[in-house]
Amino acid sequence: MTPVTVITGGSRGIGAATARRLAHAGHHLALGYRRDHHTADTITAELRATGVRAVAVPADTRDPNQVTALFDAAAQLGPITGLVNNAGITSPIGPFTDLDPDDLRHVVDVNLIGYILCAQQAARRMTHGAAIVNISSAAATLGSPGEYVHYAAVKAATDALTIGLAKELAPHGIRVNAVAPGIIRTDIHALSGQPDRPDRAASRIPLGRPGEPDEVAAAIAWLLSPDASYTTGAILRVGGGL
Repeated sequence: MTPVTVITGGSRGIGAATARRLAHAGHHLALGYRRDHHTADTITAELRATGVRAVAVPADTRDPNQVTALFDAAAQLGPITGLVNNAGITSPIGPFTDLDPDDLRHVVDVNLIGYILCAQQAARRMTHGAAIVNISSAAATLGSPGEYVHYAAVKAATDALTIGLAKELAPHGIRVNAVAPGIIRTDIHALSGQPDRPDRAASRIPLGRPGEPDEVAAAIAWLLSPDASYTTGAILRVGGGL
């Protein structure tokens, strides 16, 4: 049976790198994205050129109805075997005391509520042998002081979600793991107001450089693969030593 994988936030960054890697491994793909139709269409065409089936579905993962529509579209490709819970945002970097409540709610809604809604849809539809990978962050254990403590707290919740769901779904033969990236070259840094953050942070990363999206995608692909058949409830750190 051909694997069918849903990737939220699949049109850019880690999500797009993961889609490319999985396409070359023979996965059919359903990519959820928010706004950029052109980019979503471009990567979908690229994936199809490898010989797999791929669809791009506009979906705000905070909305249960849009999440359902994303999974309905994925199910048209075949039985869903994988979910990469990747859609996420930060907010402007700054002191905790300056955190805007609207930014806080947005981060919680996208990075936690959205993950839960997508994992719930996946769990309802998946059968034995399927797998979920949640994208956490090294921030979950580092705390991100002076930058975004609230984002770190939400990513710690992602880790708890991963561990609890792994135990609940294990009797059904469904594995649940997380990948916790460190500082990776993606446009999420521009959205937080510091596009040059990866390069500025290089000196405090033990390996001396930021990571690339494909290095995270490799870990995700492994956790989805049969090679990780006895791995569940794990949080795989891809952080260059952070």
